[in-house]
Amino acid sequence: MVTAVSHAFSDEHELLRQTVRQFVQAKVEPQAMAHDESATFNAGLLAELGKLQLIGVTIPDADGGAGMDATASVIVHEELAYADPGFTLGYLAHALLFVNNFYWAATAAQRKRYLPRTLTGELIGAMGMTEPAVGTDVLGLQTTARRDGDAYVLDGRKTFITNGCEAGVFLVYAKLADRITTFVVERGCPGFATGPKIPKMGMRASTMSELIFDGCRVPAENLLGSEGGGITNMMRNLEIERLGLSAMSLGMARRCLDTMVQYAMDRRSFGKPLAEHGQIQRYIAESFAKVEAMRALIYSVAATTGPTQRNRLGTDAAKLFSATAAKEVADAAMQVLGGYGYCTEFRIEQFLRDTKLIEIGGGTLEAHQKNITRDLSARR
Repeated sequence: MVTAVSHAFSDEHELLRQTVRQFVQAKVEPQAMAHDESATFNAGLLAELGKLQLIGVTIPDADGGAGMDATASVIVHEELAYADPGFTLGYLAHALLFVNNFYWAATAAQRKRYLPRTLTGELIGAMGMTEPAVGTDVLGLQTTARRDGDAYVLDGRKTFITNGCEAGVFLVYAKLADRITTFVVERGCPGFATGPKIPKMGMRASTMSELIFDGCRVPAENLLGSEGGGITNMMRNLEIERLGLSAMSLGMARRCLDTMVQYAMDRRSFGKPLAEHGQIQRYIAESFAKVEAMRALIYSVAATTGPTQRNRLGTDAAKLFSATAAKEVADAAMQVLGGYGYCTEFRIEQFLRDTKLIEIGGGTLEAHQKNITRDLSARR
């Protein structure tokens, strides 16, 4: 495994990395290729992460979580994505988009109702924000909610929802009197349905589907936070989501770098190992530099991000850089491996497919560029 000087981690963080890495080698790696090929999410594997308290890594220990920080979340996502990016995306949708998002907005009663089963992975969660006509422009979302007695009635559609096929509970954003508001919607709510699994290019070991609200009645006690408080919930969670996606990019890039280095040492061409050819050395050296730059930026930002410590500029920068860098590293690995990279044996073709998602999901590259420019301009 190729590494340079490591970031200064606490003993607790180092122990966490060792624990996750062992779990990945024993449990995640052996099943990864099969679930990519079958385009299925391994819900049983998610439950095993729950037993290790890795679903609630950012949840206080008093409420059943591990009581750790954003750095810990980055470690988990990096290590999981090294072996199985698709499964990691499903884990992120559950652990961050639902569990973390839900926890910091929920009342004590709501936590008591939903947290125990979601922390174990018995109940899978998802988050509904993107719509057929609205993606990055979240303020333009068209799903509506209105109060009707002891319930809210939701109408609209969400799409590209990770875990949509398996989830039993959903955190949903809708407009109530033109103000974005958050609701917890259970699969059995009247008027709620999910569409069929949506086929996709990469991240195939996670599923996605549409969410359909047709006069969906949600109990009033399932309002999450306050009426009109959805933007606060959304913005608080976007930062750790973007760190998680950045960490996935780092894990995928590390895997591709390790694979190309080993292949370049083993494969011979024109009487010598590939690693002795200058063209190949360029791919390897530049990929290593990108991995180390990603690592430094992501962990630096994670150290200054938390539920009460905002760092939108840093998380935008981390994801903007790491998403593209990971795709470039995967492409370099494809070039080094040639035909073997294009075929499935070394899984490089899978990682190249999977890295592309990070340039789109959780905020497009263009959204990050806009946010960074606006934040820097505001400092003048």
